[in-house]
Amino acid sequence: MSLTLVNTQSGEQVTSDAVLEVRDLSVEFRTERGPLRAVNDVSFRLEQNRVLAVIGESGSGKSAMLRSVLGIQPGSASITGQVLLQGRDLLTLSSRERAATRGRDVSMVFQDPLTALDPVFTVERQLVETLRRHLGLSRQAARARALELLDLVQIPSPEQRLRAYPFELSGGMRQRVVIAMALACEPSVLLADEPTTALDVTVQARILRLLREVQRRGTMSVVIVTHDLAVAAEIADEVAVMYAGRIVEMGPVNQVLLDPAHPYTRGLVEANVQPGQQARPHSIPGAPPSLSRLPRGCAFAPRCEVATLTCWEERPQPVPAGGTRWSRCHLLRSA
Repeated sequence: MSLTLVNTQSGEQVTSDAVLEVRDLSVEFRTERGPLRAVNDVSFRLEQNRVLAVIGESGSGKSAMLRSVLGIQPGSASITGQVLLQGRDLLTLSSRERAATRGRDVSMVFQDPLTALDPVFTVERQLVETLRRHLGLSRQAARARALELLDLVQIPSPEQRLRAYPFELSGGMRQRVVIAMALACEPSVLLADEPTTALDVTVQARILRLLREVQRRGTMSVVIVTHDLAVAAEIADEVAVMYAGRIVEMGPVNQVLLDPAHPYTRGLVEANVQPGQQARPHSIPGAPPSLSRLPRGCAFAPRCEVATLTCWEERPQPVPAGGTRWSRCHLLRSA
């Protein structure tokens, strides 16, 4: 699918194969201690039927970025940049337009399924209402579609589960219901924020396999946020590594995880515990910086074992890092 977009700086038209394109996205929160920039100048493109994993430590801005794409930040947040879904900027939509777009064109799976499910309504009520609101189906047609969706996400005895309340289901079953709701209107893009963190390893593997199978059956694209490199390796085509609100490395999953270019990415890979590993995994020294008091140069410099004076003084810009990836690292520029 080739789309025609307008470059807002030059006014010229450009052609893109991206179903979702994020341009210069920044998110700033007003706090008692002053402004806190959780997302800083993030840009990426997601092509049709592809999976992008966004990885990094807690507090790196992954979830804030994902929620901003959907426009669900609190009132204290200031969002700038562009979020182009099939050429349409989601950040410029009215509240009514945004509500119509969520679930129909782009949907989200949250980390805790209980935040997405209303405990006082049955699964049937919530699924059927979603289908009727967005697709205009009759109640009978919506119920039939709801049963199909529960079967699609491999929920046993779908007729029985449809009549259940969320609290009557296991954690893994609730997450499957949330995925079914997210897939109900066959969105172009699915956003998944740590969708398997609260689940045990066995259920986690099933949910990941399910997401990948459903994605491969159609034309849906996925952005999944995770701190687990094994999850990224399992499901993603591309990986974006975030640190202190910025993407510091991005490219095909095999290039980034097997041969990391940025010192932070390398630290994440070395800290990852491998099955059967005997030696103690390497840990990244120090802690992430405060987003309200970032270093002058590279935000990772205080923790980087190979940082130079330039790293402390100048903010790195994206540079080619081999293959089809890029990274923000001064050492690559001098290599």
